[in-house]
Amino acid sequence: MRAKGRHRRPKNNAITRRIAVAGTGGAALAMPLIGATAAQAHPVATQAPQVTGVAKTAPAAQPATPAQPAATPVIYSVAVGDTLSEIAESHSVSGGWQKIYADNRTAIGTDPSVIRPGLKLTIGGPAKAAVAVPAVAKAKAYPNNLDGWIRESLDVMAKHGIPGSYNGIHRNVMRESSGNPRAINLWDSNAAAGIPSKGLLQVIDPTFRAYHVPGTSSDSYDPVANITAACNYAAARYGSIDNVNGPY
Repeated sequence: MRAKGRHRRPKNNAITRRIAVAGTGGAALAMPLIGATAAQAHPVATQAPQVTGVAKTAPAAQPATPAQPAATPVIYSVAVGDTLSEIAESHSVSGGWQKIYADNRTAIGTDPSVIRPGLKLTIGGPAKAAVAVPAVAKAKAYPNNLDGWIRESLDVMAKHGIPGSYNGIHRNVMRESSGNPRAINLWDSNAAAGIPSKGLLQVIDPTFRAYHVPGTSSDSYDPVANITAACNYAAARYGSIDNVNGPY
């Protein structure tokens, strides 16, 4: 039976919750404490950072490649018919004939196209400072007809200071020979004297020889030689071929 007048005391829980009061002075802070049966907090160990990379050792310096010895030059004696191009090709010269010319310019001279037999050329050896190779001017081409003959004659005349114009020469050529470089007069007084007039401007041999212009053919039938000799004669006698308008 239940006793009268008594109050049953409640049982304590397995875990006693206590209140601790912490503080100083005025306000106090209530902090719940966990009994011995509660889990204890353990300090977390700080893991040291791991090294992910591995220090590399710098590669050792490679030994320098020894310098190659300079090629030994060869002394070549020019033979009859040799050219610098052929010599360069036969000796596999790097730089071609220009290299041989640059190395031997003093011996060769200013014209690389002229090398005399017996000339000693140094081929190979260390490179020298570049030397300007003179450009070989190409000969001007003229058509093989009356127009070309007159134009070539005018160029020769200009070099020798002989006056005359294209029209003056052309006019007299057409009157004297109709443009035939092989024309010959076998019926006038000159022909009777054994010195017939010949060529484009009908020049007799004595006159051609007296007024022949150096650098032209010695054949009086040659168109350019005939024109330049006739114009040289006309300049001496009439001032210019342009002043000739009839037999002269």
